[in-house]
Amino acid sequence: MLAVSDAEAIILNLVQPLDSQQDTEVVDLVAASNRVLASPVTSLLHFPHWDNSAMDGYAVRYEDVQYCSSENPAVLEIVEEIQAGYKPKIPIQPGQAARILTGAILPQGADTVVIQEVTRRKDGEVTILTAPKPQQFVRYRGSYYQSGTQLLPKGIRLTAPEIAVLAAAQCQQVRVYRYPRVAILSTGDELVTIEQPLQPGQIVDSNQYALAALVRQSAAEPLMLGIVKDEPEDIQKAIAYALANADIVLSSGGVSVGDYDYVEQILESSGGEIQIRAVRMKPGKPLTVATFSSPQAHLYFGLPGNPAAVFVTFWRFVQPVIKKLSGLAEGWEPVFVRARSLQDLRSNGERETYLWGQLFLSHEGVYEFRLAEGSHSSGNLINLAQTNALAILQVGETLVPKGEKVRVLKIN
Repeated sequence: MLAVSDAEAIILNLVQPLDSQQDTEVVDLVAASNRVLASPVTSLLHFPHWDNSAMDGYAVRYEDVQYCSSENPAVLEIVEEIQAGYKPKIPIQPGQAARILTGAILPQGADTVVIQEVTRRKDGEVTILTAPKPQQFVRYRGSYYQSGTQLLPKGIRLTAPEIAVLAAAQCQQVRVYRYPRVAILSTGDELVTIEQPLQPGQIVDSNQYALAALVRQSAAEPLMLGIVKDEPEDIQKAIAYALANADIVLSSGGVSVGDYDYVEQILESSGGEIQIRAVRMKPGKPLTVATFSSPQAHLYFGLPGNPAAVFVTFWRFVQPVIKKLSGLAEGWEPVFVRARSLQDLRSNGERETYLWGQLFLSHEGVYEFRLAEGSHSSGNLINLAQTNALAILQVGETLVPKGEKVRVLKIN
């Protein structure tokens, strides 16, 4: 039985990111949100595109106003008014100024902007009451970005700021990695679909829906294969189909030591190499990880059947795998913080224990963790609602008293 850290290292080392040549597609910018950029982006434009004003005021020559003050003001002739989107027509000569608004192009001859709050305007003239600094409130062409250099690197997720940058650079389309494909199947004779009436001993297959939602939240494409009965031939066919159509395969159930747990032997008979059989964690001990030589499937995860164990093992191991596979250059590793616990946290100390709840920032700016109410049994799905973090008690750690710090895995 592997330690959690050892299992994590093995799993992440097995992941090969999508190929930047074969596993990409070109999408319109409006469809690029949350996608991973597959090639660097450059632009033919400078940012800013031209010298422009950062404030409403007056475009002047610094040498005309460098010594002025309220006792010794400079009086300049206003020769033009320049709004944003207007091309100046009159160069600024000694003793002259142009009224200019924020974002407007700086006229030829001017090198400084004086804000309107330190001026007085009357009869076509402006009086400058305070000396500005040289080049004050001027945004020079190319000072943010130089044309032809890298604007955005590959391997980043495109969120709103990146989309705005691409739009400003007039990139109508971008090359992104395709979504990783994740096949999902549930094993067990006791499982029924959500529309079937429950009979004694039956369980609704919530894992299928939970995993599909988790996969979508991880910016991947779920392939829901439904319920597979505890028949070796059925399981073998379902796994073969999943391997042929997905990058990652997730099954829930059938990986423990019960009489009807066939998954591991079917994986091996299908050419899979078992990398992990069990992890020293609670919940989530019966975790099977296998690799296949087939290029269609990178990894097979045989997750436990209990709902809480499915969530915990996905958040701990599968989510980072999907992120790394998706082409992200960085930021795919699990994120841990130290948080003050608002309750006593307990474990028997035999395995690394994960307790679900909510992480938030206090008014003092300190992370705090609130344990979900109710049983933390691996079969209890109900109190997982609104979970956004997992508190972790290490092996041998039986108590984290209220008010003490605990290591917490951030989920989203």
